[in-house]
Amino acid sequence: MPDPDLTANARRVLEARYLRRSAEGQIRETPEELFRRTARGVAYAELLLHGPDEQTRWEERFYELLTRLEFLPNSPTLMNAGTRLGQLSGCFVLPVPDSMEGIFESLKQMALVQKTGGGTGFAFSRLRHRGKLVRSTGGKSSGAVSFMRVYDCATEQVEQGGKRRGANMGVLRVDHPDIEEFVDAKREEGALRNFNISVGATDAFMEALEAGETYRLLDPETGDPVGERRAEEVFGKMVDAAWRTGDPGMVFLDTVNRSHPLRHLGEIEATNPCGEHPLLPYESCNLGSVNLDAMIRTRDGDAELDREKLADTARTAMRFLDDVVEVNEYPLRETAEVTRGNRKVGLGVMGFADALARLGIPYHSDRALELAGEIMSLVSSAAREASEGLAGERGVFSNWEGSGHDEAGLRVRNATRTAIAPTGTISIIAGTSPSIEPFYSLAYRRTNVLTGETLRTVNPLVEEWVEQHGLDLARVMKHVRKAGTLEGLPEIPEELRALFLTAPEIPGERHLEIQKAFQEH
Repeated sequence: MPDPDLTANARRVLEARYLRRSAEGQIRETPEELFRRTARGVAYAELLLHGPDEQTRWEERFYELLTRLEFLPNSPTLMNAGTRLGQLSGCFVLPVPDSMEGIFESLKQMALVQKTGGGTGFAFSRLRHRGKLVRSTGGKSSGAVSFMRVYDCATEQVEQGGKRRGANMGVLRVDHPDIEEFVDAKREEGALRNFNISVGATDAFMEALEAGETYRLLDPETGDPVGERRAEEVFGKMVDAAWRTGDPGMVFLDTVNRSHPLRHLGEIEATNPCGEHPLLPYESCNLGSVNLDAMIRTRDGDAELDREKLADTARTAMRFLDDVVEVNEYPLRETAEVTRGNRKVGLGVMGFADALARLGIPYHSDRALELAGEIMSLVSSAAREASEGLAGERGVFSNWEGSGHDEAGLRVRNATRTAIAPTGTISIIAGTSPSIEPFYSLAYRRTNVLTGETLRTVNPLVEEWVEQHGLDLARVMKHVRKAGTLEGLPEIPEELRALFLTAPEIPGERHLEIQKAFQEH
């Protein structure tokens, strides 16, 4: 097996955050040894479930996927597999009950999770609203947002596993009386800097928005109406805040729960910090991404998607992720019980923009839209087949009876199988474009908020295409390093310019259509 083909930036990221160190802080692991440690640590599940021969077989297959950068799991798996810590999940959702004891118990649990490298998501919708009477003291509540600030301050002091800053998602229902304070909570510079925030939108709110009507605000404790707001006005504030600060996002709670296969266990109220995985209280998500750029092959001089390889990689990745659920050392007893009971995993993709460029397909084209659906349909089908196969080998997940899968007669090992993560850091390790996003820029600097180190990146595919077109490479790349785009270079052919449009140059509607094409599967 050849050594992994890592870029200089990938090696810097691995050295800064992933490779094991001695007590004196010296690196004592190579990237190859990291991938071997990860493969062996995850394949230990095969020993427990099937014996030593299967452990050896799957360890080699996992190692092959990792070293070829064809699939990578979420960061905690790479950091912690095969170590004493052993916490492999990317993110968790924790409940926030409406009591002082419950609020601070959840805060303690957050610290324990983040200490091991996990991110945390919360729904603050059950907390009484600002000004509501606190019967035990006779005082008045300070509201949901005030407690979010407490969680944010605590996160500031917890460096995840000593390797990365903590990350949170805060969700508040749109019918919570504190919703307008929540929407504006990040307007001040530095406020809630360790939180992504999302409004939990309901069908009632969206219907009122479409009709230009008011909707009700509800007391979180009693469910009684306590006021009304014009949906257009609240939505306008959300749009303005998102434009100014990047937050809030929206989680369509009723839509999520209609499609949730575990409705018999309760309602989804929150997601993981990046929003791609809705989770029940105490569930954790175990994520991994197939590198689409590594699924492109050349045949008779033409690039094409290797669909058979993509399906095979997805099936192997599903087994890897189910093994992660099995061997994971969970930071809380509750998360171990719930996660192993439901066995949710999130298999996604990264490198879509790079794969399109390699195929000669512009991101904003109709063909890219078609290919997005084809890719995710294939990944989703392969993941389902693998989960059905695992159910035959190992049994369905413990909470299968009464689930949507039970009702549909679908015997699967995992309650959920796919989710598309942002892949911010693992895409750097893989040397590919993040997730399903277009190119942010063709050249950029990326600064690590913990170390202050700056990574400089220039898209290598641009160089390949410029050379193929016989253009002045030095002149073009000098312009790209300065401008981050091919715009302003008259000698660039239109078909080449179209391949390397950056996110600001692509219509927002098409960006959403690409996301929708992936999400449908």
